[in-house]
Amino acid sequence: MSIDRAVLAFAGIMLLVSLLLTHFVHPGFVWFTAFIGVNMLQSAFTGFCPAAMIFRKLGLRPGTAF
Repeated sequence: MSIDRAVLAFAGIMLLVSLLLTHFVHPGFVWFTAFIGVNMLQSAFTGFCPAAMIFRKLGLRPGTAF
């Protein structure tokens, strides 16, 4: 798995977890969902993604985006 696919999978999982937390635990978790969205937008424009840096250190092979 490349870093690009790992980042997309991680973002998707985190988004789904935040939606489940918002629905079943507390509506305040919607801010976690908003944080994930803002982080995805900033990484699209700046190319800086902390998750990609972590996956790189874990030994995943580089992709074309990160």
